Amino acid sequence: MIKSMTGFGRYEAVKDKMKIAVEMRAVNHRYLDISVKIPKKLSNFETAIRTILKEYIQRGKVDVFVSYEDFSETNCSLRYNEALAGEYLKYFRQIADAFQVRDDITVSTLARFPDVFTMQDQEADETELKEVLEEAVRGAAELFVDSRRKEGDNLKNDLIGKLDEMLAHVTFIEEHSPQIIEQYRDKLKAKVKELLGDKQLDENRIAAEVTIYADKVCVDEETVRLRSHIEAVKKELLAGGSVGRKLDFIAQEMNREANTILSKASDLAVSDTGIELKTSIEKVREQIQNIE
Repeated sequence: MIKSMTGFGRYEAVKDKMKIAVEMRAVNHRYLDISVKIPKKLSNFETAIRTILKEYIQRGKVDVFVSYEDFSETNCSLRYNEALAGEYLKYFRQIADAFQVRDDITVSTLARFPDVFTMQDQEADETELKEVLEEAVRGAAELFVDSRRKEGDNLKNDLIGKLDEMLAHVTFIEEHSPQIIEQYRDKLKAKVKELLGDKQLDENRIAAEVTIYADKVCVDEETVRLRSHIEAVKKELLAGGSVGRKLDFIAQEMNREANTILSKASDLAVSDTGIELKTSIEKVREQIQNIE
């Protein structure tokens, strides 16, 4: 199945009084570029998150947002730094002695000074944290991939429609090209007859000139290769998988063939169709950029 490079997924994993939510979104990118924003408490697991995501994603710029909530009543604890409190008290007494002022330090006063009392998060069970985090990451990744597949299915149908339009342009050029040669032959004969009057035409010379002209404007090879490329793109789209880079290469080749057809065009109808063909190829190539 074809997958788009744009996608979104969000999943929440809850266990006991802990909740971890993972949200993912992505846009087009030539390679895989994963950016993870994660709480400090879970920072040790960033490498594990990236490893898991590589199982689900091959290309795209992916932004991952992880949030963590602990609803337990014992998720924080108070810490008392006795050594620091002693240092504060020692220097306050030195000041009182040195300047002969009253030592009015009380326990409540001392407790208000920085870092005497601090709040610290309780250490959670790392195994449990990893288990809940992996559930959230995989859940978000599966929803993310599902959204990519749905968008990829729409892309595939749109591309096949555009490829059919291109085949119609190629068919027109193939059918119209022989008429150009005949029209050139008729015009050449009329011009030569006008110049020579009643003198007999040299059919061999006319045939040689027509052959030279036909060689210059012949696009048979280009149209055959274009048909082949169009069918190749269809085949890859129906086969599915991570085919974005391959399709982009084929689209470049199609564009080269269309440029050659335009450079050889000596007829307004073929020229106009060649321009339509190039426009269709460009539309296809833009859509291919969205495929993983």
